[in-house]
This record gives sequence, C-alpha cells and structure tokens, in this order.
Amino acid sequence: MDASTVHEGPTAGYAGEGHRRVRRPMAVLWMLTFVYVINFLDRQLLSILAKPIQDTLHVTDGQLGLIGGFYFALFYCLIAIPVSWLADRTNRVAVLTAACAIWSAATIACGLSRNYTELVIARMTVGFGEAGGVPPSYALITDTFGPGKRGMAFGIYNLGPPIGAALGIALGATIAELFDWRDAFVAIGAIGVLAAVALPFVVPEPSRGATDPGAAARTDKAPFLATIRSFFSNPVMSLAAFGSGATQFVTYGLGNFAVLFVIREKGMTMGEVAIWYALVVIVGMGGGMIASGRVIDKLATRTRRTYALAPAISLTIAAPFCAGFICAPSWELALVFLTVAMFFNYFYLSCSITLVQEESAPNQRVLAGALLLLVMNFIGLGLGPTWVGAASDWFAARGEANSLQLALYSLLPAYGIAIALFLWLARRLGREARK
Repeated sequence: MDASTVHEGPTAGYAGEGHRRVRRPMAVLWMLTFVYVINFLDRQLLSILAKPIQDTLHVTDGQLGLIGGFYFALFYCLIAIPVSWLADRTNRVAVLTAACAIWSAATIACGLSRNYTELVIARMTVGFGEAGGVPPSYALITDTFGPGKRGMAFGIYNLGPPIGAALGIALGATIAELFDWRDAFVAIGAIGVLAAVALPFVVPEPSRGATDPGAAARTDKAPFLATIRSFFSNPVMSLAAFGSGATQFVTYGLGNFAVLFVIREKGMTMGEVAIWYALVVIVGMGGGMIASGRVIDKLATRTRRTYALAPAISLTIAAPFCAGFICAPSWELALVFLTVAMFFNYFYLSCSITLVQEESAPNQRVLAGALLLLVMNFIGLGLGPTWVGAASDWFAARGEANSLQLALYSLLPAYGIAIALFLWLARRLGREARK
C-alpha cells in the first residue's frame, strides 16, 4: 500500500491499532463518483436510446420494460449478494475494479447486438458487472469519512446517477443522432474500461472501521448468513430498504420510459432531449442529492428521525409534480414539473444509505449495502419498468392512443406506500431514541 496515500496507525480521535485511513479523501470520493457516473450512464443508455432501438430491433414497450427492468435486475440484485460477501472478506477496491471492467465491456457488447436476444444477454451481463459496483463504494466511503461528514459524502457520491443520466442523454442522444445508437454504447463502454484501469491507482483500501469513533480496525471475516439475518431482523434497516424500494418503483418506472414518453406523446425531438432533458436531470436530481446530503449532516446529529422524515416529506411534495409531468399539455411545461419532482424524489437515497451503513458493523457494510440495493432494485428496477411496459402494452391492446401516459399514471399510488413506510420508520427511530 502506498504510504503517501494511506496513514498507518491510529488517527487522532479514533481508537484502535492498525487503522489505515485515506489521506486524500476527496480524491477518493470523486474517483468513486466518476465510476458511479459511468455505472449509471451505461445503465441508462437503454432508456435514452429506446426509440432508435425499437425502430432497429422491432421490440415492444413490454420487451423494453423487461430488458431494462426484470432481466437486468435479476442479475444485478442476485449477483450483488455473493459479490458483496466476497468484497467484505477481501479487497473492496479490487472487486470494484473488476466489476467496472465487466460492465463496461458488456456495454460495448450491447452496441454490437444484432437482435433482441443478444441485447438481452448483453444487458444481463451489464447487470452482472454493476452488481459489484455500488456496495463496495458505500463501504469505502463510510471508512473514508467519519460521522457528521458521511451525509454530504454520500450526497456527492449520489451525484453519479444524475450526472450519468444527464451525460447519457446528452452524449447518447447526440451520438445516436449524428451516427448510430450502436456507436453510443461502444464509445461509452470504452470510457468505462479506461476508468477501470485508472481506479486502483487513485483509490486505496482503508481499514474496515477506520473512521468509526472508538472502534478498532476490523479484520475478522463477516459471516454470510448471520449478516443477512441481522439485516432483515433489524426493523430500521428493513423499513429503510422497503421504503426506498417503493420509491424506486416510481423513479425507475418513470425514468426508464420518460424519454420515450416525451418523444412519443409530448413531441420532443432527440436533439431537444439531448439539451433540455439532460438539464432537467442534472438540476432536478443532482440538486436533490446535494440538498439531501446537507439536510442529513445538519439535522441527523440532532435526531435520527431525520433519516425517515426527510424522505416522507420530500415524497409528499414530489407526488403532485410527478402527476403534473404526466398530464402537462406541452413538453416545456412537463419538464418544469419533472424538475421539481426529481428534486424531491431522491431525498430518500442518501438518507437510507447513510442509515444502513451506520447501523451495520464495519466488516458487514458491503453486504449490508448490497442487501439494501437488493430490496430497492428488485422492487424498483426489477418491477417498476416491467410494470410500466406491460401496462402500456395492455392499454395499447385495448385501443388507447395514449397508452404510455396511462401506464405512468399507475405508478402514483406507490408514493403513498413509500411515504407510509418512511413514517413507520420515523416512529421506530423515535422509539429507539427514547430507550
């Protein structure tokens, strides 16, 4: 390990011997964020390029929903568990590096697909690789930033999805318009391969528990089944996971079809999408990530109920604006509504990640993060787009001209479920604080 990067021995204010703490935490955070940008950019290309893919490969909304939802999530969610268990017991940076290389190579394969079956296989391989991306990063950030700084750190890290989506929209739509949709997959996959090469030179492996006050470095191996039982028997972590899953049912269901929706039913062109929709994502989603991180660091030290109340309140605000996006008469007004909805839709993410990481033992954080993602992504990524695509085909088969709009309306009740779960979590956290 490079001694210029990692400090050997205890750090002031932290007990325990053998701690290795990162000396350049912001460099590590920005590199992990960049890899997350690539991760999400690769993941979002399918929804961004849905229209030209449909035109070339002749697939339905339902087939798009399956490939962007259930098929992808099947590998992403299930493979994340053993991969994260391995990362908890070995080198997390090495696991992340290998994962980035795999999903980037698979993204290139998406662009080389000649039919729907080949595209399905390539997308499932992208899911296989991305399964090893986010959970190790959660643990690395937690062991790089101490309490009181983690909310903002995760807020910055969670800029990966909005930046990745915005770049995917801008680059993907532009490349597809100037050249071909296949070239967008190949070009962006190649960038990911380069990121995988650079990653281990920038990000060191800190000790597990290095930033936990009063904690000794953890070198013991986390038990697999005991960690899973501990997660699901803990009401705090379970409620955070299921509340986040209900939220993602909306965000992924909406996000995977929003570009297709504004093109097909609002009259936007790919050129307009490349500029205006990209701005909506970076301002709306990105702003929400930063704001939620500040809220956590400012208020969660006073009361842990912040981790639940912030998402409950923000989703209550977001729901009517989401409805406004769906029913707006023009794409310009629709994007205004969507910007506000996106800003408040994503408060849950940094809250749930930070809460679960702090509830977990240092040597179980990768697997705990993977279990959080398992619940969130199986419900949200696996079922959300699948539901919307199937509902759109169902309405279309019954002669509805605006089938996709009706399918998006069917997402709105999930807001109520998510809000109820987060309020339940707030009550639980309040009860624990009084003990």
